[in-house]
Amino acid sequence: MRRLIQNVLLVAMVLTLLAACQVEPKPIAYGEVNCAHCQMTVSDNRYGAELVNDKGKPFYFDSAECLAAYLQENTEQAEKAAYILVTDFTRPNELIDARSANFIQSQELPSPMGMYLTAVSDKATATKMQQEVGGRLLNWEQAMTAVKNNEKPE
Repeated sequence: MRRLIQNVLLVAMVLTLLAACQVEPKPIAYGEVNCAHCQMTVSDNRYGAELVNDKGKPFYFDSAECLAAYLQENTEQAEKAAYILVTDFTRPNELIDARSANFIQSQELPSPMGMYLTAVSDKATATKMQQEVGGRLLNWEQAMTAVKNNEKPE
């Protein structure tokens, strides 16, 4: 009986350790964490971003432009990232894959770091928003280039 209890406890410990080591996104604790790039408090739940490395460690960002700048400065992190996520503006707190997101860059939608990048998951929604607020539509690669070149809408 004692052996059975020891085995059950051992299995429980192993399962707990495996669960703790899972590589998956973590919720952003808005108002409590700092941006890994600029060190500002991540506070606007419409613009937060997250990178999860291959070991499961999350890095939080206050905007897509901080995430993009961080990845450009830390290319090894970009290559090893398990997740590169941005918040869907139309669904605050919901993270989506940055590489498939649609970005609107418009002065009518000021993002936390002043690059005016707003992410949405749905192309039709992005197009409709862009028609309403002006600016331009970008994919992730174009958003990365805009950040690299410090391109802001006029």
